[in-house]
Formats: sequence, structure tokens, C-alpha cells
Amino acid sequence: MTAVYLRQSESQDQLLKRFRKKVVKSGVLSTVRRKRWFVSKSEQRRMEDKKAIRRLKRRQVKSFE
Repeated sequence: MTAVYLRQSESQDQLLKRFRKKVVKSGVLSTVRRKRWFVSKSEQRRMEDKKAIRRLKRRQVKSFE
């Protein structure tokens, strides 16, 4: 569980910003979004393959520039 404590002379906005960064870094939101719906193993593998292909294409385009 992510927790932040108000530091001395820290505003509420800074505290909230620090909390958001900590939540994103911990990966809680991405895990919740990923587990929101059931995805079968084969579908997950297909999605990972598509991501890998996209990643390779991006790298190839960058190398040509």
C-alpha cells in the first residue's frame, strides 16, 4: 500500500504530486487496469507478440533517421 506523509513546510499540492508519482512508480494502476477483465493466455500471448512487432518497427524507423 502506497503512503506519503506531509513533510514540514510542504503544500497539499506538492504532497498530492508526490503521491501520484509514487502510485505510478509502484505500478498499482497498470495492474488494476490489466486485471479489470479476464484475458486468456492465448490472447495475452497474441497481444505481447503485437507489442513486440510494433517495438521492432519503431526501432527500425529510428535507425533510418
